[in-house]
Amino acid sequence: MKKLLHALFIFIIAFQSVNAQQKPQYTQYVFNNLLLNPAVSGMENYVDVKAGYRSQWTGLEGAPVTSYLTVTAPFGSDFVKGDATSMSPGNEDNPYSRLYTQNYEAAEPHHGIGFMIVSDQAGPINTSNIDATYAYHLGLSSTFNLSVGVAAGFNHISLNTSMITLENPLDPAIANGNNSQWKPDLSVGIWGYSSSYYFGVSAQQILPQNLYFSTTNSINQTKTVPQYFITGGFKVFLSDDVTLLPSALIKFIQPLPLAYDVNMKLAFRDRFWIGASYRNQDSFAGLVGFNISSLINISYSYDYTTSALRTVSTGTHEIVIGLMLNNKDRVVSPRRSF
Repeated sequence: MKKLLHALFIFIIAFQSVNAQQKPQYTQYVFNNLLLNPAVSGMENYVDVKAGYRSQWTGLEGAPVTSYLTVTAPFGSDFVKGDATSMSPGNEDNPYSRLYTQNYEAAEPHHGIGFMIVSDQAGPINTSNIDATYAYHLGLSSTFNLSVGVAAGFNHISLNTSMITLENPLDPAIANGNNSQWKPDLSVGIWGYSSSYYFGVSAQQILPQNLYFSTTNSINQTKTVPQYFITGGFKVFLSDDVTLLPSALIKFIQPLPLAYDVNMKLAFRDRFWIGASYRNQDSFAGLVGFNISSLINISYSYDYTTSALRTVSTGTHEIVIGLMLNNKDRVVSPRRSF
C-alpha cells in the first residue's frame, strides 16, 4: 500500500508539471544563461561548450533528473579577428581586476549562434528540447553592449506507460493514446552587458500548445504557458583579486506564484570561486567552481530543500563541465559573462 501511494504521489507530480509545462529549473543557470536567454549566444570569443547533469530531490523515487548540452560561438570578422578581450598588457590572468574594468571596451557588432539539447525525466514523463539559437550584439556605447536573440526548435514529450500500474489497464486516460508528441518551441530575449553589470529579459515557450495523452481530447488535456524571466547582476570589488558578484532572477509562470532566486558569488582571481543561492519557498544552495585551464572548467552545486519535500529528499546535486574551444587568447575565465 505504501508503494502504491508513493507511485501515485509521483504520478500526480508529473501530471502537475505537464499542466504548467514548466521548463526544468537549474541552480547554475547564472554561469550558463543560454539555458534561459538566447541573446547571450556568441558573447565570448571562443566556442563555449557546457554539459550539465542535475538530480533533483535525491532519494525520492521518480524525482526530476535533467541533463543538457549547450554550445555557442560568435562570428563576424570585426569581433573574431579583433581584440575581443580588450585586455591591457600584463593583465592577462585577472579578468576581475579594476584595471581590466577601466580598460574595458564594448565588443564590436557581431553575430552569435548556438545549440542546446535538454532532457528532463520526471516519473513516467520525459520532456526533451532541441533548439538552435541566434543573437546579434551591438555596441551602444564604448563600454556597453546590447544583444537580441531568438531560439527555435522542437519540444518532445512522452509518457512511459510501463511505469504506470492502473486498476483498469484500458483506462482511457492513457490506453492507446498519443504518448509521444513533437511540438514547435520558440524563445526570445534581450541582454545588456558591460564590464561591471548585466541584465536580461526573456520569454520561453511562447507558442501555446495543447497536450494530451488520451484518445479523447477532453481527458487530461493540458496547454503550455509562456514563461518569463528577468535577471541581473553586478560586480563589487573587495580587492583587485577578490570580487563579489551578486545576481538575481525573477520568474513569471502562470498560474504559479511568482518565484525568485538570489545568488552570491565570490571569485578569487580567475581560478576559483564559491557561491550561495536562495530560491524562495524551495531551497538554499552552495556552489563551487574551478577554472582548471584555458580549456576546461568544472562547477558543482548542492541544494538543501526547504519545502515540504525535505522529509523525503536528501537534496539536489548539479554538476557542470565546460570547454572553451578555439580559445586563441587562452583565457581561463569568461570575459563578458559573469
